[in-house]
Amino acid sequence: QVQLVESGGGLVQAGGSLRLSCAASGRSFWRYVMGWFRQAPGKEREFVSAISWAVGSTYYADSVKGRFTISRDNAKNTVYLQMTSLKPADTAVYYCAVKAGILTTNSPAYDDWGQGTQVTVSS
Repeated sequence: QVQLVESGGGLVQAGGSLRLSCAASGRSFWRYVMGWFRQAPGKEREFVSAISWAVGSTYYADSVKGRFTISRDNAKNTVYLQMTSLKPADTAVYYCAVKAGILTTNSPAYDDWGQGTQVTVSS
């Protein structure tokens, strides 16, 4: 059974940084894609970033490009989201998710999800 556990969220001032972690277990993720999504109150869940585990190719939403960096540690089965220059608009619950096959920004394509971690950016 796949388990995804996020950590690293918290309260930070605008302009600050946070690093989220997603520890994955339950299978080999070599041919999988790990994605980060977020959902703010009253808004739909939106794609943030994704990485293909084997190749390491990455993709970012325009809203976070240049500020967020996704990476993975194969030995630890962990994916990271380094967030810098945070803005109040980045406030949301952040989720990691996993899917087999090709990288996509489409959240219904992801099969397993973590419980989420809250990120709050104060102005």
